[in-house]
Amino acid sequence: MLDVAGEASPAAETAKSATVGPAPAPAAPERGPYPHPAGVPTLEGPEGIRYDFNEGARVRLPIREAGKWRVRLRDLDTGNILFESENKGALVRSSKRFYVRFGIEVWDVQDDGHADLVLSHQYDSFDREILVHFPVGTLGDILAWFSYVPRFWQVRGCRLTCSMSPLLIPLLRDAYPSIRFVTHEEAATLELADTAYATYYLGLFFDDAACVHQPIDFRHVGLHRTAAFILGVDPAEQAPKIAIPDETRPIEDPYVCIAVQSSTQSKNWNNPQGWHGVVEFLRQRGYRVICIDQKRVHGTGTVWTHIPHGVEDQTGDRPLTERARWLRHAAAFVGLSSGLAWLAWAAGTPVVMISGFTLPNNEFTTPFRVINWHTCNGCWNDVRERFDHKDFLWCPRQAGTPRQFECTHLITAEQVIATLKRVPTLSPFRRTP
Repeated sequence: MLDVAGEASPAAETAKSATVGPAPAPAAPERGPYPHPAGVPTLEGPEGIRYDFNEGARVRLPIREAGKWRVRLRDLDTGNILFESENKGALVRSSKRFYVRFGIEVWDVQDDGHADLVLSHQYDSFDREILVHFPVGTLGDILAWFSYVPRFWQVRGCRLTCSMSPLLIPLLRDAYPSIRFVTHEEAATLELADTAYATYYLGLFFDDAACVHQPIDFRHVGLHRTAAFILGVDPAEQAPKIAIPDETRPIEDPYVCIAVQSSTQSKNWNNPQGWHGVVEFLRQRGYRVICIDQKRVHGTGTVWTHIPHGVEDQTGDRPLTERARWLRHAAAFVGLSSGLAWLAWAAGTPVVMISGFTLPNNEFTTPFRVINWHTCNGCWNDVRERFDHKDFLWCPRQAGTPRQFECTHLITAEQVIATLKRVPTLSPFRRTP
């Protein structure tokens, strides 16, 4: 239940165990995907003991010549003793790095066996500095996870700082004035780690079989709910609030937003006639169709996805607040299991999601999800299949066969159109039987 080491390491997808050893000054670790915790625990206890809850419970016991230390870590909510050891000085770290209401006890054990309790601390984050780190380079994941962060703030009563990509901060900062937002670089420059009582890392830990960074594999509970389990809060689904500086309609005519690209081909709608049929259908019903993807063309090798014929081009490197404005006033959003679908959800727009790559519980609940149950599907949520971020054409079960990407290839335009007819905000469809 514990790993003990002589250095601090960043959150990672796997954890390495070590033996109890002496506690020298930690060496600076190599940079990982998140800001690092302080090299030395931030809280000062009696007799030179230091402790905190940055990347799990950490207790640094100074080396002593006579006598020894006895250290115990508890889970206060379950009553379990997670670890107990006697040593002459060590850096003790819990093996669990997600939220646990830890209790720390340290005794001074004399050579004659007499022991005095010198430190007893129960985790209590009220009015304490807490850091929550998000990875950079992702839109959907952060929007999926974020609503659980203010829930943590409300329950714990802490002073909360979130570090994330500067592209997302404008969407969230004004919507959550009680939470501090910084970039990873600002977190390091401001030396926030040196004063943090506890730090938590939100991410997708694919290879965390020992559940070091998450209490349950995210593929079982869904992309968004994994944040709730890491932070120890109610996993009930709730869209995050977002701030849009300009709330006016971008155009007066009724319109529908679409996004046809994603970070991997398996997320795309691989039916070659699909988008053409949907765009034609919407335009015939009097809707302008606006494409809000980042790029007009995206892909690799000989496989490329183009902006569909007949849509209006609002692609480009534009602020996310601008895309949110388009979504806020759209009659609907039609897209994939990708970041812009999560942004549409946050904007309060009805989402028609076309996906076979993931299972329905992976994303937010929408009554307008389109999936074909007659095909291979759900590989993303299969713990037996390790997703390869570097393989744009990843299709673990059907790669190299005529069935590759059949999960969306066999979703027809007719199936999507039938779903569109059920969206109440698309008013011309209300009269359709």
